[in-house]
This record gives sequence, C-alpha cells and structure tokens, in this order.
Amino acid sequence: MNEKSDSDAAENDAGLERLAADVNETLGKAVKTVELGRRGFTIAVVVFALVVGLVLPWAGGHAGWEALLGEAGPIPQLFAATSTGFGVLASALALATRRWWLTWVCAVGGWFAFVDGILAVWSQQSSSLGGASGTGPGIGLVVATVAMLVLAVHWMQVAWSRS
Repeated sequence: MNEKSDSDAAENDAGLERLAADVNETLGKAVKTVELGRRGFTIAVVVFALVVGLVLPWAGGHAGWEALLGEAGPIPQLFAATSTGFGVLASALALATRRWWLTWVCAVGGWFAFVDGILAVWSQQSSSLGGASGTGPGIGLVVATVAMLVLAVHWMQVAWSRS
C-alpha cells in the first residue's frame, strides 16, 4: 500500500508540474498579446479608409499610390510612405498577431505619420519656389491625414491599456 501512495504522490507531482507549465505558458501569451475588442473593428475600418485615401487624388492630380512612387513631390511621398508603413502594414500585422509591442509601433508611428500628413497638406497649400501658390491638397490627402489621426489615437489607447 505504501508503494501505491508513493506512485500516487509522484503522479500528482507530475500533474502539478504539467499544470504549472501550462499556466506559465498561458500567462506568457497573455502578457505578450492585447485584446482589441470593438476597437479592433474600428481600426480595421479606418485602415480601409486609409487604403481608399491612397487611391484618391493627393497632390497635383496624382493619387496617393503615385505619391508613394515620388510623382507628387518629396513631402507627400514621405507621408505616403509613413502612412502606408505604419497605417496599413503595421496595423494589419498588429491586428493579425495582437502583439502588444506592435501596438506601440503603430501608436508612435501613427503620430509620426500624422505629423507628416499635416506637413504634406501644408506643403500643398503654401507657395512653391516659383512664387505660385500650391494647387491645394486633394481629397485623398485629407482623408489619409484624418485616418492617420484616428489610427494614432486608437493605437495609443490600446497601447496604454496594457500599462
């Protein structure tokens, strides 16, 4: 009977060790991920609006994707690159993986891209080197700038929710 007690105790110890390993693994995953809830859907919709903004005119009749290729000038190109990188690609990756560190990348990058967007809008409203006034920002540039503001706010809220 004593041998049975020893084997039961060893079995219980092994079971507790497996349970502890499972708890540690689950806790490790929970610490690394975020739960987006309704905010995740809102972010996905705003990313879609940003993609639509990339198809609409930005500067001088050039669409956002053309600005990304450098056809609309360097400042709109910078905004196209940062909004595509942080607003579309990083957001899609963060939504798919739900990694906490990616929410911070999206938050900080989103604010950087938003400032680039404001600068791009301003560059289209100010006078150029030749003294002629700019043609004004296209609707796509305005949509993309507003979308980056909304994304930056939402990603910042998600990132701070884990602190």
